[in-house]
Amino acid sequence: MPELPEVEVVRVGLQAHVAGRTIRQAEVLHPRAIRRHALGAEDFTKRLAGTRVEAARRRGKYLWLELSDKEALLAHLGMSGQMLVQPEGAPDEKHLRVRLRFDDEGPELRFVDQRTFGGLALDDLNEVLLPDTIAHIARDPMDPAFDLDAAVRALRSRRTEVKRALLDQTLVSGIGNIYADEALWRARLHWSRPTEKLTLAKGRELLSAASDVMNAALGAGGTSFDALYVNVNGQSGYFDRSLDAYGQEGLPCHRCGTAIRREPFMNRSSFSCPRCQPRPRGKLA
Repeated sequence: MPELPEVEVVRVGLQAHVAGRTIRQAEVLHPRAIRRHALGAEDFTKRLAGTRVEAARRRGKYLWLELSDKEALLAHLGMSGQMLVQPEGAPDEKHLRVRLRFDDEGPELRFVDQRTFGGLALDDLNEVLLPDTIAHIARDPMDPAFDLDAAVRALRSRRTEVKRALLDQTLVSGIGNIYADEALWRARLHWSRPTEKLTLAKGRELLSAASDVMNAALGAGGTSFDALYVNVNGQSGYFDRSLDAYGQEGLPCHRCGTAIRREPFMNRSSFSCPRCQPRPRGKLA
């Protein structure tokens, strides 16, 4: 699933290519792509026609276009969703699901989704310009208004493992499996460390590490493990070349040379260095 840096790369592209333009026509080519829009395709296309895109916004891993009628076009990228800017008349992608054409007859915006786990929906904006359905999502470490100490207190208030808390989008948003492993490696913490045993200083170090690694990933265009993670121009990111822990099983730790281990975690995997990130006492191998 795309995480904050990958979504931010898409948002920046949308801001550059779509903001300030008026939608002439919306076309739904696959009903599953708008299944989260309960009123269906006819309502979806009718309400979009004639609206102006004010800005491309993001909170954590959630992306939306702010529209002139105080609504949001909320995009769920899922596992394979892509927001592509293409010239009008360019051949349709095999998995094209939704198309937006604009009054200026310039490049159109296409939602392409091979696996159809993602989708688009219209949602009301609240008083702080957040879509209602994601108003519960916490700020992320790259948000200028992010309160580091408040986020650390929120993490420590949960009685769970530290990685599970990092992935809880109501505590701190934007961090997924990849960047959680990278932040934990940088902070020298094992993923199963109990949150109640996380000191304030270590919590600050961990969330600062998350911010640092996501900023580095953003500079590299995100992390692309296959051709499905691309920006609006169809280009892949290359931060996967700089990963220290995630997906590095058996390779030497960049800090101490010990082979990186992989452990089962929530039907997925967690990667860490056995020497730099020892398991908490009492935790089984």
